[in-house]
Amino acid sequence: MRIGLITPEPGHPLLADTTALLASEHEVEALDPVALGDDLPLPLADVYLLKSRTPHALELARDLERRGAPVVNTAAATALCQDRTEMAGLALRAGLPFAATRTVGILGAWAREARPSAPVVVKSRLSRRGDLVARADGTARLRELARDWPQEPVVVQEYAPNNGWDHKLWAIGDQVFSALRRSELSPGGRGPTHPLAPDELPAGWADLVRRVGAVFALDVYGVDIIDTGGGTPLIVDVNAFPGIRGQSGAPEALAALALRRALAGRT
Repeated sequence: MRIGLITPEPGHPLLADTTALLASEHEVEALDPVALGDDLPLPLADVYLLKSRTPHALELARDLERRGAPVVNTAAATALCQDRTEMAGLALRAGLPFAATRTVGILGAWAREARPSAPVVVKSRLSRRGDLVARADGTARLRELARDWPQEPVVVQEYAPNNGWDHKLWAIGDQVFSALRRSELSPGGRGPTHPLAPDELPAGWADLVRRVGAVFALDVYGVDIIDTGGGTPLIVDVNAFPGIRGQSGAPEALAALALRRALAGRT
């Protein structure tokens, strides 16, 4: 089998470990979307893993899909998870317990008029590395954020009281991995990530993660959930092909998924 990795970082631990598992029997080739330009290698690989969300990477993935190559995740599914307005709309229409999300436009303009009556979470509409995710308990904090991000298109969610820890859940196919991480919105800021066995999750959460994958048409993805009390889940974010670092069995699951999709593409 020929497996292509669409990424500028083939040394990422998850990809490197997956490559090591596959390389003895299969050909694995990394494609840097920027360096590649218009020179698409031929013949096409049997499957491509899209581990990048840049415009160049998405355009490369779309081109490969037009040529008939299977891409995990598809360009469309990856792009949808970048737009928090579209993400929330799809999740809520599907009946998922997703945080109610308002699209308010440019932060600087909205903050001049806004008078939040309760704490809110302000997020960049476009999910990306280094984006804005911050809690504002009142007008003063909101204006402070607006000074730092005046032209940033944002969405707003009401802050849901919780214990200050995010449940980081990841899925590769049907296999779910999990960890706990102190939230960046907690008073102490983002903290360490602690392993969490799937059987330690509240009842039904693993199935909820798989349902998210079905709704968003994702094969490799992350779901951020907070416990709002008594194991009641609230989804606050969905990510296409996250890092899934330090999760035992994740490289094996990704290698197996790549081979399954490659075989399916040949039939």
